[in-house]
Amino acid sequence: MRLSGLWCDYRGWTVSYYAVTEKQGANWDPSRERRRQDKWDEHAAFMDGLVEDGFVVLGGPLGDGDEVLLVVRAGGEAEIEARLAEDPWLPMEVLRIAKIEPWQIWLGSLART
Repeated sequence: MRLSGLWCDYRGWTVSYYAVTEKQGANWDPSRERRRQDKWDEHAAFMDGLVEDGFVVLGGPLGDGDEVLLVVRAGGEAEIEARLAEDPWLPMEVLRIAKIEPWQIWLGSLART
């Protein structure tokens, strides 16, 4: 259900969009491509699950790939940090969360599926 730019999830909580920037962590191996990093398959399966859940709306590497942008639908920063903490790459320090910012969409739309 949509309420003036915000979404209400099935529990009735207000959720909105956030832009999450992740950067390469201390254990990123620069000699290997993204899909050749340790535990790529586990990371990819985890991220696919977040998309299926409707948590991640859009995501992918920025520019030369040193950073990743995720657009997520969440109730707040604590929910984002908790959900992303389950990504195998975060405790391994392959990636780290660099920034979480609320995002107001003024142009276009992200259709809820």
